[in-house]
Amino acid sequence: MTKTLRRIKKIVQGKPAIDGAGVHLVRLFGRDETQDFDPFLLMDAFDSTEPEDYIRGFPWHPHRGIETVTYLIKGDLEHGDSLGNRGSILDGDCQWMTAGSGIIHQEMPQPTEHLLGCQLWLNLPARDKMTAPAYNDILSADVPLIDEGIARVRIIAGTYNGQQGAFEGAFVRPLYLDVDVEPRQTWTLETTAGTTLFIYIISGTATFEPEVDEEISYKNVVLFDEGEQFWMRAGDTGARILLLNAPRLDEPIAWGGPIVMNTRQELNQAFSELRENTFIK
Repeated sequence: MTKTLRRIKKIVQGKPAIDGAGVHLVRLFGRDETQDFDPFLLMDAFDSTEPEDYIRGFPWHPHRGIETVTYLIKGDLEHGDSLGNRGSILDGDCQWMTAGSGIIHQEMPQPTEHLLGCQLWLNLPARDKMTAPAYNDILSADVPLIDEGIARVRIIAGTYNGQQGAFEGAFVRPLYLDVDVEPRQTWTLETTAGTTLFIYIISGTATFEPEVDEEISYKNVVLFDEGEQFWMRAGDTGARILLLNAPRLDEPIAWGGPIVMNTRQELNQAFSELRENTFIK
């Protein structure tokens, strides 16, 4: 039986932005695209060889109602939080933080030759918004790498071709792959219908529909319609992509800066608790 091919729904070109205490980054998508990208809320990309672009970092700030997934291909990012956790995210590492009921943390990139990676915000279902906060540190050495000849696939989260990845989400359970496809090679992935799938092109170019020759270049996000198969063909220099796939939540979203809840009342309560110093449960 022929699989339904996922067609391109939209192409989103990232926009330069400044966040934290003055970090230069690329905002790939965010608040205005929540309906299309559900359950993914936001994605920021970092790609700089100039420490002045990022060393001011992201000083102490709160989160509630979401998970943040920080993946560093290259770099060094020190972090700490209100629960006493401390550590560093290094080359190839990933940190999966469940903010849940509330956490206050900081993320401070350290000067390196190249800071390359991204941070993803993943929504929590309404029933899990106030779950206990948690950190999950995913070390590069623990991320399975499958060399298929035409492509090398790192499985950050979820299951690919029967191989369990380094992490499995406890709430929304996305598939998160880092895929490096050889020049002019075709790579496909069977997917579940009724789920959201998008890719971010880290480097190179690629086409994503067999009959379309126009290539999409790096630093673009491509969101796909529903279907049962993802298809891509890398360009002349190959293509490296991050692929995210997860079921939709289809729940109301109330977004207030670093806090994402379901209602305005829940947002007001969160900010009231921050003022009253009762935010951390």
